[in-house]
Amino acid sequence: MADDTVRTLILVLGDQLDADAAAFDGCDPATDAIWMAEVAEESTHVWSTKMRTALFLSAMRHFAQDRRSAGWTVHYRVLDDIDNRGDLASELGHALVTLRPSRLRMTAPGDWRVLQTIRATAVAAGVPLEIQADRHFYCDVRDFAQWARGQPELRLETFYRHLRQRHGVLMDADGPAGGRWNFDTENRAPFGAQGPGITTPPLQVEPDSITREVQALVRTRFADHPGALDAFAWPVTRPQALAALAHFIEARLPAFGHWQDALWPQAPWLWHSQIASALNLKLLSPREVVDAGEAAWRAGRVPIAAAEGFIRQILGWREYVRGVYWTQMPRYAESNALDAHGDLPAFYWTGDAPMPCLADALKQTLELGYAHHIQRLMVIGLYAQLMGVEPAQVHRWYLAVYVDAVEWVEMPNVLGMSQYADGGLMSSKPYIASGRYIERMSAGSYCRQCRFDPGVRTGATACPYTRLYWDFMLRHETLLATNPRTRQQVRSLERVDPVERETIRAEADAWRRTQH
Repeated sequence: MADDTVRTLILVLGDQLDADAAAFDGCDPATDAIWMAEVAEESTHVWSTKMRTALFLSAMRHFAQDRRSAGWTVHYRVLDDIDNRGDLASELGHALVTLRPSRLRMTAPGDWRVLQTIRATAVAAGVPLEIQADRHFYCDVRDFAQWARGQPELRLETFYRHLRQRHGVLMDADGPAGGRWNFDTENRAPFGAQGPGITTPPLQVEPDSITREVQALVRTRFADHPGALDAFAWPVTRPQALAALAHFIEARLPAFGHWQDALWPQAPWLWHSQIASALNLKLLSPREVVDAGEAAWRAGRVPIAAAEGFIRQILGWREYVRGVYWTQMPRYAESNALDAHGDLPAFYWTGDAPMPCLADALKQTLELGYAHHIQRLMVIGLYAQLMGVEPAQVHRWYLAVYVDAVEWVEMPNVLGMSQYADGGLMSSKPYIASGRYIERMSAGSYCRQCRFDPGVRTGATACPYTRLYWDFMLRHETLLATNPRTRQQVRSLERVDPVERETIRAEADAWRRTQH
């Protein structure tokens, strides 16, 4: 900068690491500056794992270094600055007083809480705040709201087809490529008894000096936080993220679709992409991800079912949950349609669960900061829902442990999809199942090493998932009986006599008491 006068202070948050973001439009390194801050609050407002905190801090430091190399002045507050005030509002307020910018500018934040904080801080400092629309996404929040007003229900499939047509993704003339909008029925296969066989692991990024510094800081500053850092190998720069995407498209997307719902012990990666964190940090654009998936199919390198299933997660689900979040906040955070008030079991923070399937998913999560969507939905989330855990507690846990967890995407996934806490706003039914589902999707691999039997619902050998599944149906029989998608499930209660019903209830209550 030519002098100490800052015309525009460009605020960059930890999940806005995009050099082409709208906040930079019309700005000049000669007169404008970037402001970033690491604050303990972002790791303590939920009890974030070491892996999640380290990823954000490393990616932020790399981005700041990149912007300095591009000629920008970057005012950057590191976590271990002796006078770091510890929260975003205090740090930003101090910066506005000391730097005296003419205006504060940023791309629209992803989290409702952060937006309120920044607005209030700017007002208190008397500095005009300009918020630019986030063009990272296919669908602006206002566009989603307009679409939603014309819908009887906010269903993903309708929205997904709308965006496919609007943006010409996987379209042939006026129809869907391959003649179908959705190939989901081809993407639900379990492994056979032999398991997944040899799989290609994701691209492993070796920590550089910046990341190693961050790891040392996190181990010291957040020593009492859960999780580990030994397996850190996440992309933290845009070139690394692009390499991870290319590796997935070439080596693992061809088999992704068919096996995307399958489970197997000690097999965390399988054919999943591991690029969600890079997307949510804005190191990757969803357009380049979707384009890469479609190009691979059109070149004949992947099946249409694999390409469509992958693209639906990006173009469909990711855009959809953001729209739900911003049109429903802040009341959405308090959703609890099933009136669940139990506490999250303590073993969610240690992985020491009594069932191998749940223990494997939890320990993997704490070690890697990652679990694939079926582990999250139908193992970890399912257990919390059947246990009757308060949805807000489940939400805070997911936000704390996964490296790709930012609130706008995590909250609707947990409260809406996983816990049915929004009463069906997002999902047309509660995603409930007995232990038989996990047995089927893992080809029995977990159940063979378990002391419980997924086919038994009462007694000492009853699978907790199965016992709690039947208890859930008894507790919510009226709700499930009036839902067309669960009516058949609840009819199976007709075969359960009154004595067994009471046994199920009593054993489920007793099991809950042992879990805390």
